[in-house]
Amino acid sequence: MSILEVNGLKKVYTTRLGGNKVEALKNVNFQVEEGEYVAIMGESGSGKTTLLNILAALDKPTGGTVRLDGQDLSQIREADIAAFRRDHLGFVFQEFNLLDTFSVEDNIYLPLVLAGKRYPEMRKRLEPLASWLGLSELLKKYPYEISGGQKQRAAVARALITEPRLVLADEPTGALDSRATDELLQLFRRINQSGQTILMVTHSVKAASHAGRVLFIKDGEVFHQIYRGQCANEELYQKIADTLTMLTTGGDRR
Repeated sequence: MSILEVNGLKKVYTTRLGGNKVEALKNVNFQVEEGEYVAIMGESGSGKTTLLNILAALDKPTGGTVRLDGQDLSQIREADIAAFRRDHLGFVFQEFNLLDTFSVEDNIYLPLVLAGKRYPEMRKRLEPLASWLGLSELLKKYPYEISGGQKQRAAVARALITEPRLVLADEPTGALDSRATDELLQLFRRINQSGQTILMVTHSVKAASHAGRVLFIKDGEVFHQIYRGQCANEELYQKIADTLTMLTTGGDRR
């Protein structure tokens, strides 16, 4: 069952004086099945960030549609869009986006507080999640008191506590050292194996090699895709690296 459907997606930006138009996305088509773990890759300027912003309902396309569970995101009223994002999407960012004046616990609670949930329900959701993510001993600490890897785990907990239909991860390993990167990628794999659908935008071949499918964006279009199949991470890593070389050297679409 497709949880996310992207059809004929286009995005054109017009310069301030209207003299020039930039076609960030031309004709993007793909689907994400429930329970999939998909990585999106491409060079800077390929349209990845624009695509992510549209999938996150932070921007609207010039043409085409994005449907999450059959609902066209562009048809959601402006007054309802923030609540829709909060209730249906989980976000993991490169820079964690934790509030230093809030404890780890309160940072994780924040989307539930905004949704008007009562404390007993929030606590009921947090306890097993914190235990699973190895955060139970860190909940009373503040973000400036913990490591980068621990901050990112707190951000993952914040993304998951709303029980979202889709987790969107934007360069989630970008601010982490190699050890914390390995731990986060193993964590994402476990989260996906539990049934959570994940879509990750990344420049990291290593991060993408942990996904089940990799989409490559070039010049505003889906240029190529690789399915994991029976590949080990090392084999998938090499296939991704070869495809990126093909993209940068002007290889043909496959």
